[in-house]
Parts: sequence; C-alpha cells; structure tokens
Amino acid sequence: MQKILVIGSGGAGKTTFATQLGELLKLTVIHLDKLYWRPSWVEPPKEEWAATVDALISGDAWIMDGNYSGTLARRLTACDAVVFLDLPPLVCVWRVLKRVLQYHNTTRPEMAAGCPEHFSLKFLLWIWNYRRRTRPRIEGLLNQRDVDVKMIRLQSAAEIDQYLRAQEATINGTS
Repeated sequence: MQKILVIGSGGAGKTTFATQLGELLKLTVIHLDKLYWRPSWVEPPKEEWAATVDALISGDAWIMDGNYSGTLARRLTACDAVVFLDLPPLVCVWRVLKRVLQYHNTTRPEMAAGCPEHFSLKFLLWIWNYRRRTRPRIEGLLNQRDVDVKMIRLQSAAEIDQYLRAQEATINGTS
C-alpha cells in the first residue's frame, strides 16, 4: 500500500490514525482539512480545490485523510487502499466535543491557520446522522470504483488499535 485514503465521520479519528499509520509506513501524510480551509473557515473555489487534489494525488506515495465527497471519486481512482473508520455516532460526537473543549478558540495542529476550533451544532448533527445520510453515498462511491482498491473498514477503537499493531508487527517481522 503506497496511496491510502482515510475516510469516515468527523470525530472518527482520521487524523490521528493517518498520522500513526504514516509514521509506521514511512509515508507522507496529507491532512485535507489543513489544505482545504482558508482563514476564518472560508472554502476555496471548487475548481481550485479540484486542481489541488489532482496535484496531491499525483504523488508517488501518501496517506490522505479527509472526506470531501466532491473529490472522493478522483481520489479513489488514485489510491490503492481505503481505510474507512466507521465508528458509532456517539463515539464520534463525544470525541468532537472533547476536541472543542481542548482546542476552543485555538487552531489544532492539523488544521489550516486562522481556523480556530469552535462549537457547531450543524457539524454535530452531520456526525450524528453520518451513518444514515452520508455513509450510504460514500459506500455507493466505493462500490462503483473501477479500479481494484483494498478496502479496510474499522468499526471501533479496538479494531483501529489492532490494525495498527498488526501493521507494526508486519513491518518489524514479528507477525
């Protein structure tokens, strides 16, 4: 695996997982949130964002975390593996609430400059409804892909830890 997408609901742990996997596999980690948002949470024009994503996926090896369904299809054609962090909504909401408290009015290290953490009821509702509203569309895209992509679905913190330990064991030759 040299080009890996990490997707899932907000609060699922995409950034943390991608960072840990990147360290294990010695791959560049690309946090899409850091590249997408402009100061004060301003979105880039769609065409500009598509060009940015095209440049990013042209790299030889990477781990890319983030959803951005508008560019997911093009990222799927470029990757060789997708890790779908499919955690329960309550876990994700809890993690986001903890994150809001931890980073309130400051910018997380993996976020774009000028985008301080803040509470958003709209975002919490998106997370709560992710499995019912967003996940079916994501699964549809995953099922339509024309290329052979390894699909890994992790549904709990324990499965995530187990997967990372297995990767580490494989790298260290202890599996």
